Amino acid sequence: MRKVALKRVFDVRFALVTDVHFGPPAYFAGRLSKLSDAAPGLLRGVVEELTLNEHPELVVNLGDVVEDENHDADHARYRDFVSILSLSAECVLHVAGNHDSINLADEELAALWNHREPLFYSRRVAGVSFIVLRTLEVKDRAVHVHEEQLRWIAAELARAEPPVVVLMHHPASEMRLEGNRWFENAPHICRVAERRELRRILEDSGKVIAVFNGHAHWNHFDVIRGIAYVTVQSLIENLDPGPPGRPARAWALCELDAHRLVVDVRGEESARYQIEL
Repeated sequence: MRKVALKRVFDVRFALVTDVHFGPPAYFAGRLSKLSDAAPGLLRGVVEELTLNEHPELVVNLGDVVEDENHDADHARYRDFVSILSLSAECVLHVAGNHDSINLADEELAALWNHREPLFYSRRVAGVSFIVLRTLEVKDRAVHVHEEQLRWIAAELARAEPPVVVLMHHPASEMRLEGNRWFENAPHICRVAERRELRRILEDSGKVIAVFNGHAHWNHFDVIRGIAYVTVQSLIENLDPGPPGRPARAWALCELDAHRLVVDVRGEESARYQIEL
């Protein structure tokens, strides 16, 4: 893998949860696909595991908190989600998802996060630079990271201390989507349109170790030019062909030190990835 310059010793444990879709159960192609009504209870179970056993320095929400219904319902459910997740660690970072943005404006999401910046931003936690991108989906047409953010992340990487971890909702890799029930026939609303330009910026910095995303509702792992691209399965994806359903219960625990990144995906479809630095 490409060598990343590490200026200091660090050891950080962080967790990720994505696509919890608080709201009513959802169907796709006539099949019960999202056990969204179970999301609050499942999330409380994750938070209990984190607080009792894992004790991460940081917890990340990778987006799609709500199964969009209407403004008031989405706002109330998002507020409940933040209240639950805030118990999991002292530092919680949020990423905006496409469902979150249907009925809630960026200003409302920022307020729910207790956040005074744009929805793309960076944080330094336990010696690691975390950079959050805000992807934008044009319904049924495309997913974009606009030029403003591309310029911003290039400048942010120039001044960031390595190592860097990038967080976003939609994938920036070249994942093949055969067999993905959501996006096999709609790759244009899964992967970021500007992904090649974005990856070039990340590669040129020489500082990025990994990029994490949700959205695709499955686990997936790519390494492209020395950077790991990790997609985390949805917490509430129904793994059975119909009702009553079996939720994926997915979330990920990551351990990063000067030698390696270990990603341990928990739940019904567990996975483990180890990246040597």
